[in-house]
Amino acid sequence: MVQLNYEQRNMSEKKQHHTPPPKFGFVFEKINYQLFVASVLVVVLGFILMTGTEDIYSFTKITLAPFVVVLGFALGFVAILYKPKNKKNN
Repeated sequence: MVQLNYEQRNMSEKKQHHTPPPKFGFVFEKINYQLFVASVLVVVLGFILMTGTEDIYSFTKITLAPFVVVLGFALGFVAILYKPKNKKNN
């Protein structure tokens, strides 16, 4: 039986890296989800502005409402791509 001296045992212990288990969490940060909810609300508001049967050629229905819907989709795009800055506590 081969006995290991102190240095050899210590080196073998150093080689064994104990990695912590991977952390599971949300894909996005809180601000991303808030922006996404806001974008859905803006899109819904645009569709609400489009509803109705009276005066289908009004400014609200043919210009403002589609613009609001496109802004809502743009906000959703920003919500997906936005990466918040990391806060470091010194």
